[in-house]
Amino acid sequence: MGTPSYETIFAQRVLDEIFPSNRADLFFAALLGDASEGAYDINLAYAGKTHDRVDFEFQLKQRPGKCLACHLTYGLPEVFLRHPVIDVAGVVRQIDSRMIDGQQCAEWTLGRIREVSRAMHVLPLTVKLTPAKPLAPG
Repeated sequence: MGTPSYETIFAQRVLDEIFPSNRADLFFAALLGDASEGAYDINLAYAGKTHDRVDFEFQLKQRPGKCLACHLTYGLPEVFLRHPVIDVAGVVRQIDSRMIDGQQCAEWTLGRIREVSRAMHVLPLTVKLTPAKPLAPG
């Protein structure tokens, strides 16, 4: 059996465990007081890997009967950075716990919201990689 790939270790079912779909409802309940007021669902998706980073994106998908384009999403990077329900740092810790090839997460950044379509916007999450430090003898 070969070494698993990043596509395998970050398959959508794994990312759904790291960032469950109900987190959007929890986010809108905390932010707006009512989960049904939220204009979009949020999921985490794998977007690729280079030699020194792995890319993900938070996908904001318009909910039926709502208007994602009318909803303010461009200020979200700052909100996501601070909001305890979204917990980007916790997401990165879970990503780090699944790293392979002797890599570990060194630092992470959120990019700028990008409009893929009127019904979907994405917020890039870039995780810089570094060689894992060997465990000290114990």
